[in-house]
Amino acid sequence: MFSDFPPLHKEPLLIVISGPSGVGKDTVIQRMKERRLPFHFVVTATTRPPRVEEQHGVDYFFVSHDEFAEMIEQDELLEYAIVYNDYKGIPKAQVREALASGKDVVMRIDVQGAATIRSLCPDALLIFMTTGNEEELEARLTARKTETPEGLKLRIATARKEMQRINEFDYVVVNPNDQLDEAVDTLLAIIHAEHHRVQQRKVTL
Repeated sequence: MFSDFPPLHKEPLLIVISGPSGVGKDTVIQRMKERRLPFHFVVTATTRPPRVEEQHGVDYFFVSHDEFAEMIEQDELLEYAIVYNDYKGIPKAQVREALASGKDVVMRIDVQGAATIRSLCPDALLIFMTTGNEEELEARLTARKTETPEGLKLRIATARKEMQRINEFDYVVVNPNDQLDEAVDTLLAIIHAEHHRVQQRKVTL
């Protein structure tokens, strides 16, 4: 009786995790990797120097300004932007190859980069990450101790402006202190639900 039902086909998703600096985007993605989830995690290219715990090719591709300029000239980047005086960009070939393999692709980019991805790929799944409140976000940024007082002030001011763009996203995930796995579980629930939409997202780049 159900012989005429079409088989369910899972379209790969392009998942953008964004939000202000300090909301825990990198931490959430690291926990997703630790849980060995079957996604392709995009490695972003950046001209900023690595932090102590970061590895080239794992956390970022750390490149010189000349190398980044060449990537722009060769049209190798899906999107790029200046973020706090350094360039960041998404390698185009990496994303296309992962989608072609049928894998969901997860990328973490800043809010302005997310808007660029939306314009290039309207069916991308955009998820905005935030903290429980503004005080928590400021405390996280301060605790990093990686900024000058002026740099910290700039990040906090930028975060406030970026919070005003939340309506450009499909979902919001709150990542409070000490509730990392709950935030990851919420992300996974969103992705799971998206794969069960009647009209699935069709990612073309």
